[in-house]
Parts: sequence; C-alpha cells; structure tokens
Amino acid sequence: MISKKKAAIGAILLILITSISTFVVSNMIQIPIKEKIVIPKSEYENLTEVYKKYSKNILLEDILKEYYLRDVDEDTLLEGQLKGLFSSTGDPYTVYMTKDEFSSFMEHTMGVFGGIGVYVAPGDDNLITVVSPIEDTPGERAGIKPGDKIIKVEGQEFTADKMDEAVKLMKGEPGTNVTITIMRKGAEGSSSQIFDKTIKREEIRIKSVKASMMEDNIGYIRITSFDDLTYDDFVANLKALQNKGMKGLVIDLRNNPGGLLDISAKIADELMGEGTIVYTETKQKEREYLKSNKKKLGLPLAIIVNEGSASASEVLSGAIQDTKEGTIVGTTTFGKGVVQRIKELSDGSGFKITVSEYFTPKGRNIQGIGIKPDVVVEIPEGVEEIGVEKLKQDTQLQKAIEIVKGKMK
Repeated sequence: MISKKKAAIGAILLILITSISTFVVSNMIQIPIKEKIVIPKSEYENLTEVYKKYSKNILLEDILKEYYLRDVDEDTLLEGQLKGLFSSTGDPYTVYMTKDEFSSFMEHTMGVFGGIGVYVAPGDDNLITVVSPIEDTPGERAGIKPGDKIIKVEGQEFTADKMDEAVKLMKGEPGTNVTITIMRKGAEGSSSQIFDKTIKREEIRIKSVKASMMEDNIGYIRITSFDDLTYDDFVANLKALQNKGMKGLVIDLRNNPGGLLDISAKIADELMGEGTIVYTETKQKEREYLKSNKKKLGLPLAIIVNEGSASASEVLSGAIQDTKEGTIVGTTTFGKGVVQRIKELSDGSGFKITVSEYFTPKGRNIQGIGIKPDVVVEIPEGVEEIGVEKLKQDTQLQKAIEIVKGKMK
C-alpha cells in the first residue's frame, strides 16, 4: 500500500511534468496522432531528466528506511532534507528552522529570554563565533570575548551548521547552569587556548541604548543592538543630552552585532546631511536606496567600533565614514555585508534567507572585510571592561573624546 508521503510526492512529480509538458507543447507546433502528441526528442529528454532527478529522492529514502540499522522517523527525515536544501547554498546565514528552532529564534529577537547573553554568528571556519557578549549579562561577566569560538555545549560538539541547536541548548531556565567549551585565539605565535566555562543562566533583558554626559559637555551614547525600540530610545537620549548643552558626541557601537537595517538607517539620518545612507542590491541587480534628509546633528562626532561591531553597526559607521560626518575610532569591524529576510511557514517552522548585499555610500561592500577605522586604537591587553565608568583604561574612548574636543576647538 502506497504511503501518503509517496502519493504526495508522486502527485507533485505528475503536476511538475504535466506543467512542463503544457509549457513545451503550448510553445511549439502540436502534431496530434490519434490520442498522442509528438514533441521533439530534446524536449522529451528534458522531461525524462526532470523525472529522474525528483524520483531519486523517493528511491534513496526507501533504501535508507530498509537498510539503515536504526529506525528512521519520517518527520525527522523531511526536516533533514529541508535543512540540507538551505545549507547546500554554502551561505551560513541561509537556514531552515524547525518549529522549535524558529520559535526560539524569534524569542531571541524580542529581547527577553533565558540564557547567558552572547550574540553568535557562523564563522568562515564553520565554527560558532562570538560576535559580542551582551552588556551586563552572565556571558560578559564570565569573560567571553568577541572572536571566541564555541566548540561544545554541555560536552556536545557543535559547528556553525548546527548553530541553532547549540543556541537552543545554551538557553534555558534562569538560575540553571550551562557549560560551554571555548577556543580562543592565542597571542601572535602561540597556539589557541581551549577551556570550559560553567555559566549560570539569567533572564536576559536587552536595553539597547544608554547615555551620559562626559567632561566638557561631550555626550556619550552607547548602542548595543538595533531593535524595534532602539531608534525612539536613541532620539530621546539625544534630545536629553542636547537639552543639557551637549557640544560634541561620541557614539559607542563596540560589540554591537547589528539588528534591523531600517533602524540603523533612521539613526544615521539623525546624524548626517542629505545623501545616501546605504543601498542594497539583489542578484537581479535591483537596488534599493535608503536616503537621509538635509537635517543633521551638526556637532563634532566620533563613533567607536571594534571586531564585535557587525551588520547594522557597520551600516551606520560606514555611512558616517563615507560622508565624513564624523570620525571612526577603534579596530576593524566584523564584516557582515549581507541582508536576510525571515519567513514563518504555516506549520510554525520558518527560514531566513540572504536576499541582498548592502553597500556604503561610496559603493563598498564589507562582507568578510569589515570597516577599518579612520583612527586605529587597540584596547590594552588584559583590559576586560570598557565604557564611561572605565575611562582610565579605555584607550579607544579616550581617543574619541580627544578627537571630538579637537573639533570643538
């Protein structure tokens, strides 16, 4: 007795072949012979090839079920096929997610979840790479750094193609522990370090904007991510600093892994004058431009970045750098210059797919390259904490303040 799944696949094949046949026949002279239609040999061979390609899936599935030593779950098989379909692109950002994985992914983007508080991305070496720890979370307090590779979670090995599974395992009930194994690049000439860290999970609540007034009426705004509320929070904090007599501004994008492209562009619009903020381009060479109006901040500006600044952070810093509206300080950014779309399917599963790449106003695509600051400043070795509260050891912030002061004069 034929299974429902085979019947469905068979029906799809029939529809596919029928559709192709209809297309072929409708675009050529039809030669009817009794109840048959004659088509060229080349078209027949094309149809046969299509059938062979799609029927191979059924054949191999039957072989797997009959001869594989263990039991095979049909739903797991189907999910594996879908995951393979997306991963075959070779793009680590194009991923199919099961219902549980998609739910976990969307929960993370909402800004409240139980976990250790790190942003990760697939590395070029197919290892799970820390983009940045989230400020004031267990991950940051445990000393996790941008560039660290998470190679195991609870003793189970993971690579970047299984990143969603690793993230799911790292999340959990606040108050519970999780052990991760980290590989950290050693100093020049030395080998990498591999070590375990056991971290207690907490409820992670992301506050993406913090602001304060520094000496000489220089404002400081730190943006940790670009989510739905970031723009409104940024504008509110910017106006509060202006009301206090701000004469210059430092924006800190260090360890900001990105987020929503349009939010980053709206913030850029507050800072720079009329012009292109960023443009995206699809494989069909279709371009979409995000523009700013004439209104701008009009104050001395410096933006601090590091290797943990990615995606939307690079959009903002790239726009400011290309238009010379401010000075970029720090170290070369992460280098993520592609844009994804997210789609939920009717059964609760979903996917994210890379649909375009973005370019700075001067046409730079920084995928895998990053943005090199106008003024390169390293953080001294051994310094774990940065920011206004740690100004004495934060050489990058010191340099940004110096640059803004110089422009004020």
